[in-house]
Formats: sequence, C-alpha cells, structure tokens
Amino acid sequence: MALCPVCNGLDKIKQQCTSCESLMDDQGRYLDYFDDYSAYMPIDLMKMIDGISSDQQQNLCPHLVMCPTCNKDELIMIKEK
Repeated sequence: MALCPVCNGLDKIKQQCTSCESLMDDQGRYLDYFDDYSAYMPIDLMKMIDGISSDQQQNLCPHLVMCPTCNKDELIMIKEK
C-alpha cells in the first residue's frame, strides 16, 4: 500500500505560484473537497471517481494548493511512497 508523504506529515509541498512566484499553501487532498463525507471514504475508492485518469495506477495523491498572495489555485500530484 502506497502512502502520500504530504498527507502523512513526512514532507511538505514546496510549490511556487506560476503567476507571482510566491510559495503556495497546501489546502489538502483534492479528494476531500468532493462532499462532506469524502474525507471518510477509502482513498482507492475515491480515486476511481475523481476524474483523474492516472492517479490510482501511478500512485499519485492529488493536492490542491493556493497562493496566499494572488489567490491562484492549482492541482498538483504528489508521488506516493
């Protein structure tokens, strides 16, 4: 079973904003934003319905990041270990 190093507190996201180059803030797993109960659902099940074709096969964890300066948000993929 692969685990996301960011979700498990082993690593931090160090993503720069493509607009203003500020360091972006991790807003958590993209899967947790689907509805009130998605955070409690099995991750593998959520990956089957998240609309990202390769996250389950390639052991990737989609995270939403947001720039505190210009409010731009992006979806980035974290490699699970």
